[in-house]
Amino acid sequence: SIAILLYMARKFKTPDHWYPSDLQKRARVDEYLSWQHVNIRGKGSKLFLTKVLLPLLTGQPLPPEKLEGVTEELNIVLKQFEEKFLQDKPFIAGSEVSLADLVALVELMQPVGAGYDLFEERPKLAEWRRRVEEAVGKQLFQEAHEGILNIKNL
Repeated sequence: SIAILLYMARKFKTPDHWYPSDLQKRARVDEYLSWQHVNIRGKGSKLFLTKVLLPLLTGQPLPPEKLEGVTEELNIVLKQFEEKFLQDKPFIAGSEVSLADLVALVELMQPVGAGYDLFEERPKLAEWRRRVEEAVGKQLFQEAHEGILNIKNL
């Protein structure tokens, strides 16, 4: 949860870039963390649920028109994310990775795990992903997402 992440950042005095002490940078992190619940998380989870979990539970594939609608909803918020939060910066809060970037990428990995490569036709988003992975460490990133990226093996 976001509340736990913020608590841990404060309690364990993590490096400043994760949850910046600079008020403007912190406001950007907080803004994204508030926005993402019904946008990136909401639309990304919806695609994951409708494309993977519902067919798994019902034994029925999702009607293509339903999947198209859910995918379009996600595409709209991805465009907003790029335009409003990434803009022309390396990371959401500026030049360093933050909790906002970490939360964003984790949420975006659900649709990827469902087989929707949302980075494929979005070079700005793909470059941002690469930077976040490098900041976290590629091996740790892969370990953390192993389960979601192999969900189709159920």
